[in-house]
Amino acid sequence: MPEADAFTRTYWDAAAEGRLLIRHCAACDRAHHHPREFCPLCWSEDVSWRTASGRATLYTWSTVHRNDLPPFGSRVPYVAAVVDLAEGPRMMTEVVGCAQADLLIGMDLEVAFRSGIPVFRPAGAGGPGPFRT
Repeated sequence: MPEADAFTRTYWDAAAEGRLLIRHCAACDRAHHHPREFCPLCWSEDVSWRTASGRATLYTWSTVHRNDLPPFGSRVPYVAAVVDLAEGPRMMTEVVGCAQADLLIGMDLEVAFRSGIPVFRPAGAGGPGPFRT
């Protein structure tokens, strides 16, 4: 688990509740991810948390077959991915609930949560509520 600090605690607390937050800049009206105290697009400090829709499209992925770091070693193979959130930012994540052979660039995904960590699965695949393992 990532260690939350005073700034990121809001993000991790929301994820533990099954909500994905992103930062939104009031100055340039754009969203960004990962959480920062300033906008990386215009450098404004007029940023706030917003709940993301949870929708995304698959930008790229790689199947990881070997990882000796806990807890990843027990999960191999897994799909490390970059997704484009509907709100605009790109996010590094993991794709779950989909055979690797069925992954397609641009496929629709939705957020799910595994132990308070946002992951993504094919849209409509999970039914109501967040994914938990």
